[in-house]
Amino acid sequence: MAQKYPSILTSARVINCRGKLLDLSVPAVMGILNVTPDSFYDGGKFTEEKAIIKQVGKMLTNRASIIDVGAQSTRPGAKIISEKTEKSRLIRVVDAIMNKYPDAILSVDTFRASVAISAIEKGASIINDVTGGNFDKDMFKTAGKLQVPYILMHMQGTPETMQKDPQYKDVVSEVAAFFLNKISKLKKAGVTDIIIDPGFGFGKTVEHNYRLLKSLNTLKMTGCPILAGISRKSMICKVLKINPDKALNGTTALNMAALMNGASILRVHDVKEAAEVVKLYQEIG
Repeated sequence: MAQKYPSILTSARVINCRGKLLDLSVPAVMGILNVTPDSFYDGGKFTEEKAIIKQVGKMLTNRASIIDVGAQSTRPGAKIISEKTEKSRLIRVVDAIMNKYPDAILSVDTFRASVAISAIEKGASIINDVTGGNFDKDMFKTAGKLQVPYILMHMQGTPETMQKDPQYKDVVSEVAAFFLNKISKLKKAGVTDIIIDPGFGFGKTVEHNYRLLKSLNTLKMTGCPILAGISRKSMICKVLKINPDKALNGTTALNMAALMNGASILRVHDVKEAAEVVKLYQEIG
């Protein structure tokens, strides 16, 4: 869990989550909490407050440093819900979690600036935007004004269209160029803590995903911590010919590869297993 330190200790390895500083010199685990009926793996599991609080408590006990709460499914083919629906699902959950676990670091998985503002007001402290600011022109200035860390993800297309026929001349160089361009804009907007996410499975083929994973170290040139969100995704399932329910072993294998190639945060459904990967990685390193 994060601890509170004087601001003088802030460094490139430490992100300031509204006064709670998270040290990424040791890789962190981000636990996924989807409060949606239609997410690809856990849709519908966490819609009632009792189940949500129990799951958050479990993830924190199993050493999740961040809980990532999302109310809009971004699985391939997902429809975009209304702002009103997203807020009604999300804000009550953020409020309930912060009332029960006030020291927790919550990130809010949204591409809408207005939703991010409401969630931060309720106690969330990180914005996780899968669109990289492309869906809401106010998102960058909002993150700057709120002075919260911003997770900048790369996605080609939209959740509804992204997997129809993704094309790149060179996926690694194009994703890197995207990050350099967006980071410059974020800094101009006053965002100081930026985390990058290559967006595994978001507008990429299986081949694109593995090329990015193998070249993850290349993205360290941005100077930003790297988040890897591989958990139970199709890049595992298609290779092993399994469904997401059977993809924990593959997730563990690729999480270790991500750490060895430079990732600082693992975004996962299975926190305990990911924390074990981090511990073993530390022994290797």
